[in-house]
Amino acid sequence: MRIDIITIHPQLLESPFQHSILKRAIQKGVVEVNLVNLRDYSTYKQKQVDDYAFGGGAGMVLMIEPIANCINHLKKERSYDEILYTSPDGELLEQKACNYFSTLKNIIVLCGHYKGIDERVRQHLITKEISIGNYVLSGGELAAAVLCDGIIRLIPGVLNDETSALTDSFQDNLIAPPVYTRPQEYNGWGVPDVLMSGHSANIEKWRHEQSIERTQQRRPDLLK
Repeated sequence: MRIDIITIHPQLLESPFQHSILKRAIQKGVVEVNLVNLRDYSTYKQKQVDDYAFGGGAGMVLMIEPIANCINHLKKERSYDEILYTSPDGELLEQKACNYFSTLKNIIVLCGHYKGIDERVRQHLITKEISIGNYVLSGGELAAAVLCDGIIRLIPGVLNDETSALTDSFQDNLIAPPVYTRPQEYNGWGVPDVLMSGHSANIEKWRHEQSIERTQQRRPDLLK
């Protein structure tokens, strides 16, 4: 998979891809992440990519021209399955979307900034808008990092145990069950006996029951 991230602050996105699981995925060649500086596609001498909004109002708006220039340049090199825009009013990112994106070959992620982007970009160049929550960030870079992490970890060959992702929260609309590790006893707090029984069927039954109970208590909306 290849992910091209269009941003005016590529430095903000360097660190997330230089550590842990994402770094290993890139080193293995399972995924290629390319940070694209939007200013490189500006036709202005000062590499300007934003301007005042028509009609007035506070805040600057990313212009359509550099964005279109950038996307068109990338599309000349390869075809893209999706062109995503990180926006607070986009579709709320859920596990099923990450599952879908992880099956694609090429993706563009456009990071918004300032007051947003020219609406014509959203109307004519973007295929899907993604939000990571009902709040506003200073820019779309952090949202893009969250999105990419959620996608990349699902690609076969990224995790050492590929079945691990299948038991994550939300994969079956349930929250994951509680987990324990050594020591078995700590400060008088023990581990449920069933987990020490070695009986696989009983353990799986307990985990499933715990998932349902936790979901009912913490996220009953998922059970609808």
